[in-house]
Amino acid sequence: MRVLVTGGAGFIGSHVAEALHRDGHEITILDDLSTGRRENIAAIDGCRNVTFIHGSILDEALVGRLVEQSTAVLHYAAAVGVRKIMEEPVATILTNIDGSAIVLRHAARRRVRTILASTSEVYGKLMSVETKPLREDSDWRLGPTSVRRWAYAATKAVDEFLALALHAQEGLPVTVIRHFNTVGPRQRGRYGMVLPRLARQALRGQPIEVHGTGLQTRCFGHVDDAVRAIIGLLACDASIGEVVNVGTDHETPILALAETVRAESGSDSAITLVPYESAYADGFEDMQRRTPDLAKLRRLLGWVPETPLASIVCDVMADQRARIARGDED
Repeated sequence: MRVLVTGGAGFIGSHVAEALHRDGHEITILDDLSTGRRENIAAIDGCRNVTFIHGSILDEALVGRLVEQSTAVLHYAAAVGVRKIMEEPVATILTNIDGSAIVLRHAARRRVRTILASTSEVYGKLMSVETKPLREDSDWRLGPTSVRRWAYAATKAVDEFLALALHAQEGLPVTVIRHFNTVGPRQRGRYGMVLPRLARQALRGQPIEVHGTGLQTRCFGHVDDAVRAIIGLLACDASIGEVVNVGTDHETPILALAETVRAESGSDSAITLVPYESAYADGFEDMQRRTPDLAKLRRLLGWVPETPLASIVCDVMADQRARIARGDED
């Protein structure tokens, strides 16, 4: 296939691009490098059948030309990360809604096989301690529009609505993937990603800062497992027109994650609790649980996550050690 990967120099996008290249596909990576890095694709940059284009999904003429040349589109370009959303709400909204609309419209015109990357954020604060794992057809509940945290979730929900509408009305062969806390090498802590931030603090001997009470739980899945699911869903006709959760259903309290990070790093740093109002702008809201129901993914692909949390933490730790040794800022 000739595959266009938007956001292909980003965290998940770069791993997907590498996997597609290994499978022998021709890859075009479109990235404006606002959050992605050219070094993320160093292993394939310059290789035969790999083209990198420094450009934006907001450039409609460029996107139209690239989609026309492609037999598949994996749309991973987005403004991501809790901190970025809190600090740059306008850019988040415009990039995620306008950019995705451009990509999806052009894909629909030519009925190009498309994967739309979405997020578990769209479930909002639906989940409580008593709630069952979140299914793709679960209701979702966001906070008020005055709370910036929910802007990202709302934009990705709009992307999903548009993708599914284009599928129903114009035959766009699209699958929507809702990622749950995908982590691994190349992820940065700068924009609020918790595991690389904790790892870097531990390795530098700084206080390991846990936001809130630390009792909130998340499900951390390795990017390699996510890529297996993405590639599998791309080839799965039964997933067309579907929304599919991708992640792991193993819950981990953030405080326990911090303790694992400290143990794996050999650090004697103190673990400190930081109130949300100190870590973020006023009006930040969080949720206590976010756990996926993976029954649909298992039914479609027979897929199960393979990487345990300890191995995930070790991989992130090794990546952060290398970054610190190179003098990279997070």
